[in-house]
Amino acid sequence: MIKAIVFAATLATAGAGVVYAQQSGTTGGSPGTTMGTERGTGGTTGTMGGTSTMGTAGRAGTTAQIMSTLPQHVTAVSNWYDQNVYDTQDNKIGEIKDMLLDREGKVQAVIVSVGGFLGMGEKDVAVAFDAVNPAQRENRWWLTMNASKDQLRTAPGFRFDRSKQAWTMASR
Repeated sequence: MIKAIVFAATLATAGAGVVYAQQSGTTGGSPGTTMGTERGTGGTTGTMGGTSTMGTAGRAGTTAQIMSTLPQHVTAVSNWYDQNVYDTQDNKIGEIKDMLLDREGKVQAVIVSVGGFLGMGEKDVAVAFDAVNPAQRENRWWLTMNASKDQLRTAPGFRFDRSKQAWTMASR
């Protein structure tokens, strides 16, 4: 439970940086300005609301734009985090345990936990975010990959180093 709360807080903090980065790339940046929100395209638009000064949690002297509407064509992290991943034959091959974001807030990779039983013998592997295909089945998110459980088991393993607060290569 605590890990999920920390994960959500981390993503919220990263998201604030993305909102600021999007704001600084627009012309004007005044309340009511519309701007592209879909990753990788000129995309859809979302209306931005007023601004407020951030405290010590944000960059000193910067303002955050508060959104009055949500961007279109986005998905919640909860549709990915702690969700099962299946191969193309609908066999469970792992579970997403973490998502790795770059400095702009774009997800670059997911950490998939594979194998093991009740937490014993699990191996965490990194997979490119684009390799996981989301779909909806019976009103639930369904994540698939064009990979087998054996391919994931033989992939390089990673471990989360709590002292560095980062994923590192696992020792063999």
